[in-house]
Amino acid sequence: MRVRPVRAIGSAFTGHREGMDQQAGPARHPGSDRHRGHDRHAGHDPEMFRRRFWLCLALTLPVVATSHMVMEWFGYSLEFPGRSLVGPVLGSVVFWWGGWPFLVGAVREVRDRAPGMMLLIGMAISVAYAASLATSLGAFELDFWWELAALVTIMLLGHWQEMKAVGQARGALAALAALLPDDAERVGPQGGTERVPVSGLRVADVVLVRPGGRVPADGRIVDGAAELDESMVTGESRPVSRAVGDRVVAGTVATDSAIRVRVEAVGDQTTLAGIQRLVAQAQQSGGRAQALADRFAAWLFYVATGTAVLTVVGWTALGERDQAVVRTVTVLVIACPHALGLAIPLVIALSTALAARSGVLVRDRLALERMRTVDVVLFDKTGTLTRGEHAVVGVAAAPGTGEDEVLRLAAGVEADSEHPLARAIVAAAAEHGGPAPAAGFRSLPGRGVRADIDGAPYAVGGPALLREQGLELPGALEPAARRWAERGAAVLHLVRLPDTVLGLLALADQVRPEAREAIAELRAEGVRSIAMITGDARTVAEAVAADLGFRPGVDEVFAEVLPADKDRKVTALQRRGLRVAMVGDGVNDAPALARADVGIAIGAGTDVAIESAGVVLASSDPRGVAGVVRLSRAAYRKMRQNLAWAAGYNVVALPLAAGVLAFAGVALSPALAAALMSASTIVVALNAQLLRRVRL
Repeated sequence: MRVRPVRAIGSAFTGHREGMDQQAGPARHPGSDRHRGHDRHAGHDPEMFRRRFWLCLALTLPVVATSHMVMEWFGYSLEFPGRSLVGPVLGSVVFWWGGWPFLVGAVREVRDRAPGMMLLIGMAISVAYAASLATSLGAFELDFWWELAALVTIMLLGHWQEMKAVGQARGALAALAALLPDDAERVGPQGGTERVPVSGLRVADVVLVRPGGRVPADGRIVDGAAELDESMVTGESRPVSRAVGDRVVAGTVATDSAIRVRVEAVGDQTTLAGIQRLVAQAQQSGGRAQALADRFAAWLFYVATGTAVLTVVGWTALGERDQAVVRTVTVLVIACPHALGLAIPLVIALSTALAARSGVLVRDRLALERMRTVDVVLFDKTGTLTRGEHAVVGVAAAPGTGEDEVLRLAAGVEADSEHPLARAIVAAAAEHGGPAPAAGFRSLPGRGVRADIDGAPYAVGGPALLREQGLELPGALEPAARRWAERGAAVLHLVRLPDTVLGLLALADQVRPEAREAIAELRAEGVRSIAMITGDARTVAEAVAADLGFRPGVDEVFAEVLPADKDRKVTALQRRGLRVAMVGDGVNDAPALARADVGIAIGAGTDVAIESAGVVLASSDPRGVAGVVRLSRAAYRKMRQNLAWAAGYNVVALPLAAGVLAFAGVALSPALAAALMSASTIVVALNAQLLRRVRL
């Protein structure tokens, strides 16, 4: 796997400078106002809620212990000077200090005209506090201070656990930022090194990365070679070899050797910064399920408020003023949409974080949401299902010459050539003893190349070389040449000048081994059909499709398609009522990626392709597409389950809170209501955590 894929990702997002320092690298991203959900409440820090919870718990215990009601329940008595002041004094501290984040959040929601959870909580504890004060002044016969203190304390506990769950899910951003080392060894003009902060690095600096060290900035190796662990960027589990001239990415680890790297990108220009932006954007984005949850939460406020008013009126009409207060507070508490507010944001945060760790970067939340409904996955052939570079796929030798000898001689002739086909031949020969020593290399424009081996002249070229030399292909080689030509392979001839054809070499763009697995996995996930689109001749396309195991009559091949017409093929599929996911990597794929229901850019692609896609695979492995399908379906299941639980919980709990079964002795106290409300939040959080089981 090459570094070029992740380079494209990094550069694709330069210009989006959200919370990024030009030199210092990735930073945390502030939330979006539109889809923050639970982030609306004052002080999102779990540590703040933790501190307030423990202190309020310490203050609540004496309030509970000195309550007449509690003493009667447990049959004990506590009498000491000032006992009657314990509840009002400590309860007031709990309300004003412990409840302050909720009160601030309630005011903010009123100001923003966006009633929600914080307003419900603020109303509940305010009514409870007013009732407690009125009780102390003799207006009610309630023992309510302990209920108020317990209510605020349990609310703090629920928020602490909720914020901790969200923080863990969104920890992908912090984890990405942590991939960068704090400092780097910059190489000076005289060859010595100095320790400098990563923020002090500039483009063109040379840094030394020691074995086990992290690359501090994107750049290119200028000295040394090493196996680099790039799993945190591409999801590739195995270390990959990098040598002089290869690009390396900030945050990757040199596992075995030291390398020197010339810095080419710093700060928000790096790949890591681009990935961090993608994760942040995806976690802040919403989808249809989020919109449904937001609407439900808004309606729940009005339903809860209306129910509270009816409860006050109903119980007062029955002459039960004390019950009117208790039931109203309980309704407001039980209706707090904690679970509902957490149902979608937590799943979004977890799914995008899990995807990022596996090299799947979600740019558009709706794209991931739609992936579960895709009928057809349309792959661009070159660079996606195939490697995008030629390799030797066949060697044929004339009678009297061995295939290994043909490869060895051809590689010797091509050794000094920079042509991609020449490099492919030399690479193939390296696995079979290496190329033959050659001298006198000379290019034959339009025909091939020639060189001398052991004093004899040899040439390698296509049909034009044979025509120039007036040669005919030996009959023994004709079947192989015809077979390879039908498959679209480039056929080169090895000639011992002036008149002897020694053999043939076939070179073709190889199918990725993992492409077959990708197609099999998509079928296993229930995707209706696979399609391939290419500008190659139909014979070439059909040969690749057969190699990949395409099913006649089910899977489709679009061949000889001009770049400008790719999006028309996507439109044609959509007009047949099919939902299309397009997977591509080139500039000419960008319109099709944008047109498709879901656009998926392979990481090796261009910036334009990546900007047009909703999902980016950081590596060039097409198996990630099936992982996106699995994640989409699993995340949607969790959203539905969480919404069903949160909605069902309120449908059952609200009438009980209002006291409709009080005649049967079934009634919820405000403290118990707060405990149940917090428990429902924990259920939602635990259910979302099961997403971690999904295999990407």
